[in-house]
Amino acid sequence: MKSIAKMWNRLTLIEQIVIGLIVGIILGLTVPQATGISICGTMFVTALKSVAPILVLFLIMSAICHHEQGQKTNMKNIIALYLIGTFAAGCIAVVMSYIFKLTLVLGDKATDINPPSGLTAVMQQLLTNLVANPVDALMNANYLGILVWAILLGVALRFAHDTTKNIIGDIADAISTIVKWVIKFAPLGVMGLVFAAISTNGIGVLAKYGQLIILLVSAMAIDALIMNPIIVFSQLRQNPYPLILRCLKDSGITAFFTRSSAANIPVNMRLCETLGLDRNTYAISIPLGATINMGGASITIAVLTLATCHTLGISVSLPMAIILCVLAALSACGASGVPGGSLLLIPLACSLFGISPDISAQVIGVGFIVAVIQDSCETMINSSTDVLFTATADFKKQKKEGKKIKVSIFDKSEDEKTA
Repeated sequence: MKSIAKMWNRLTLIEQIVIGLIVGIILGLTVPQATGISICGTMFVTALKSVAPILVLFLIMSAICHHEQGQKTNMKNIIALYLIGTFAAGCIAVVMSYIFKLTLVLGDKATDINPPSGLTAVMQQLLTNLVANPVDALMNANYLGILVWAILLGVALRFAHDTTKNIIGDIADAISTIVKWVIKFAPLGVMGLVFAAISTNGIGVLAKYGQLIILLVSAMAIDALIMNPIIVFSQLRQNPYPLILRCLKDSGITAFFTRSSAANIPVNMRLCETLGLDRNTYAISIPLGATINMGGASITIAVLTLATCHTLGISVSLPMAIILCVLAALSACGASGVPGGSLLLIPLACSLFGISPDISAQVIGVGFIVAVIQDSCETMINSSTDVLFTATADFKKQKKEGKKIKVSIFDKSEDEKTA
């Protein structure tokens, strides 16, 4: 057993996750009735979701209260990259939907859903979340509310004694350590998540909706491997793919299985630390990105909306397509960082073309059918670009200071090197 443990510890976290993935697939196909295996995935995602809100609160508080006068951050550049990336993803989806005019098979009306009634309702909800009770925000993982309270407390604590500031910093470090402990169980978590997906849905169940899945995944792949590299290259003027692939490998793989940008916040925090980014910046930009950086969600909203238009024979003009890109981006920014959050915003985009709520509800139902693949890929794009754009802004600043930037796809974290 000791020799097996030593061999396991020599593997990197990604290698361990791949093993967990393979084991999960095998178990899902051979013993689908062993439902107890899925508890590993449930516990892993629940643990990440549990620690993420308190981690965000104390990291941001610590970053702001220790912020020295005159010290600069890159938040303006990062937010601009978030918005540009989300809008560009919507444009890709519209172009792909024009080239491949996919139609949907709409069945019974979906039930048990409560989509927003309009863009105004989304904005009202966002504003309400901003001023939510801090305890309620922590309990319900309302990251906008947590972000606001963390900023306010951090600014107020800038005038506190150094001892108080150090205590806040120590608590943030302690929670970060707990996060590292949780992440070490990622291979077991991935095994449980994969087992649950395969044992419940099977591999062949998605064949009927294969065209829709292919269109969604293709649009997301173009966004991740073509559009995002263009954006990164425009900022760094060097080969963007090592950084792109590093973010997809270390952040995207985990996000694919957790299907939650919020749950992946601790993973992204650790990757930012490994990349040597400014903690004062990424402590704020990562939780913010989990809320507003939603390129994958923008693709889902645009593709399903235009597929509905094609199904109903609604002609979409170029000006309307441009408006759809903007609306998809704005709607995506209002998507929650939880599984399926973007699907409930499809009626907003459908309303642009006069599509009734009943039909929109059916489209949401179709979305939930393909969500096994769609939501995983969407979250992979959403979460990995949180780190990607944060790193891009930080590296651009470092290049201006005369530092050389070099990112390796297969770099190991300090913990992995020690192991």
